Amino acid sequence: MHDEALRLRLLDAAGTLLATEGPDALSVRRLATEVGTSTTAVYSLFGGKPGLVRALFVEAFRRFGAHLDAVVPSADPLADVLALGRAYRTSARDDPHLYAVLFGSPVPGFEPQPEDWERAAATFTPLLDAVRRGVEAGLLRDEDPGLIATAMWANVHGLVSLELGSAIPPQAGRPADVFESAIRANLAGWRRR
Repeated sequence: MHDEALRLRLLDAAGTLLATEGPDALSVRRLATEVGTSTTAVYSLFGGKPGLVRALFVEAFRRFGAHLDAVVPSADPLADVLALGRAYRTSARDDPHLYAVLFGSPVPGFEPQPEDWERAAATFTPLLDAVRRGVEAGLLRDEDPGLIATAMWANVHGLVSLELGSAIPPQAGRPADVFESAIRANLAGWRRR
């Protein structure tokens, strides 16, 4: 049966193949074999490899966005900024096989549709909103909220990329501790003096 459970298993397996072996490993036949289904199931659910890659992109951002959306805005925008950073890390650790799909080029020649880019861009909105509230409350510097949010996003992205790649130097400490210290230091650098 070509149901949602099979669809998600295929997407997870596709993400894992891409993350571990690269785009050349991703074929409809290989994917069907990995999941224990038929190529007909892949074609039925996705229409072929291009549809599969697009669905993988959309699913990666859906899961990522769900983690960020779980952070309910509070009266403290700075606490929200930190919570969103932690949610970003949790998402990456929960679905490391989708991380490269989020912020890389998973398959050469793949171009998301405009509506897919809109969904992807919407994942930045919770952070931008929290930063905007911090600026308006006088807690953060009177700078462009987009600049501040981008700097914070880049900090978190870099830290998570290092952690997933096992590239945080051991002498720096536990990845969770490095992450927490770094996001707090970044936020402190944007605080109004």
